[in-house]
Amino acid sequence: MKKYVVIIICFQFGMIFSQEKQLEEAAKEAKQYIAQGNELLTDHGNFPKAEGEYRKAIATNPVSPIAKYNLANAYYGSEKYDEATLRYTEATKATNATKSEKHKAFHNQGNTYMEQKKYKEAVEAYKNALRNNPKDDETRYNLALAKKMLEQQQQQNDQDQDQKDQNQDQQDQDQKEDDKDQKDGDDKEEKKGDDGDNKDDQKDQGDQGEDEKDEPKDDQKNKGDQGEDEKDEQGEPKEQQPQRPQGQLSPQQVKSLLEAMNNEEKKVQDKINAKKAQGSKVKTEKDW
Repeated sequence: MKKYVVIIICFQFGMIFSQEKQLEEAAKEAKQYIAQGNELLTDHGNFPKAEGEYRKAIATNPVSPIAKYNLANAYYGSEKYDEATLRYTEATKATNATKSEKHKAFHNQGNTYMEQKKYKEAVEAYKNALRNNPKDDETRYNLALAKKMLEQQQQQNDQDQDQKDQNQDQQDQDQKEDDKDQKDGDDKEEKKGDDGDNKDDQKDQGDQGEDEKDEPKDDQKNKGDQGEDEKDEQGEPKEQQPQRPQGQLSPQQVKSLLEAMNNEEKKVQDKINAKKAQGSKVKTEKDW
């Protein structure tokens, strides 16, 4: 029985030793990939190949924070800030990452957020960096700067919101005024239509007035024609005869009547004279 226990223990030690050896070999191989990536990036500026070497290192030794940190730095240098932030986060969460490695990863992550103007996230990243290394003055300075930029950003956002609200209020006011002007215009058009009807009625009345005016003119014209008739042949107007009372003879009628009476009297006198001439003798001598 003791022999079996010894065998099992030796087997376990052998497995642990083998795993540790594999980890050491993986870590060693990962370091080689990291070194090659650093050389390609630093000396040659070849980001694509350097990125490939860092990925090999991560695949070889997934628990290593160094490969993730260096790959994040490569993304940061290429202004690929989203990828850099992701890799910095992976580096800080690595199980075997030291405080110093976490401090560097959080610090650079804060710088990445600053480039993106994500000042609130930058403040939190710098705070985490100081938790892992409270003595780093550079991180403390960046934290103060991030807080100041965050305050200015919030003030600017408040001003922008106020301006946006004012613009919205102005637009609402303008819309109300436009609606009021439109309503007033519609009312004026409606009133104008009513006035047009009234003017048509007035025009009809005016036409009647014109007709009434025309009638006196026609009468006056007829009177004028009568006036023309009253003129004599020489164009001079005849003397206006005074109007006589009803039933009284006019002077012309009296004159005619007198002439008729004189004619009758003359006829009677002529008959008497004729009879006298027949009964008496003719005198040859004058009477003395």
